[in-house]
Amino acid sequence: MKYSYKRHLPHIQPPDGIIFITFRLANSLPKNVIDQLKFDYKSLVKLSKNNKQHKKIYDKKIHELINRYDLYLHKTSKGPFYLRKKEIADLVCNTMKYNDTKMYDLISYCVMPNHVHILFQPNEISIEEYVPISNIMHSIKSFTANRANQILGRKGQFWEHESFDRYSRSDEDTIKIIRYILDNPVVAGLVSKRENWPWSYVKKEFEKYL
Repeated sequence: MKYSYKRHLPHIQPPDGIIFITFRLANSLPKNVIDQLKFDYKSLVKLSKNNKQHKKIYDKKIHELINRYDLYLHKTSKGPFYLRKKEIADLVCNTMKYNDTKMYDLISYCVMPNHVHILFQPNEISIEEYVPISNIMHSIKSFTANRANQILGRKGQFWEHESFDRYSRSDEDTIKIIRYILDNPVVAGLVSKRENWPWSYVKKEFEKYL
């Protein structure tokens, strides 16, 4: 198990792990909300790291935290919603697909108006060494930020630097995460059926479990 830090948040990358990440547009949530989420997330990572007997508690609490994070993003009326623009949403989708097989095995994603969910398994680059989460996210965010700013005719920060991530602990957990990702537009009230959202994806081999 590897623990790394990008700015202030801890990120966990288990060997051969399946990683679920949520990243959002810059300034899409107020600072006080993010500070509380960061505090709660760090506490949960510490619990997972030092208290293996608390695994079930961690799993439940991290799920609750992600739900709360999504709820804030769904309900906020402030901040940018650049991902509502078809050209930009398509850009993000195509970039995540482009990196499939090159950096990771892409399992599922969903692009929402102000944030993105992605589920992938990093490629193995040597014995028990895998493409770091930080490299994957930099590749996605750097390219899409530069191109999106060109489309919008703007300059400045596009994505929030930090992202929230967790890893799947089992095949059952992976299926639950996929369902969560695909149902995000329905929960947010954007569509009535997950199939109606144009900016989501699931790898074909997982469709039979959904």
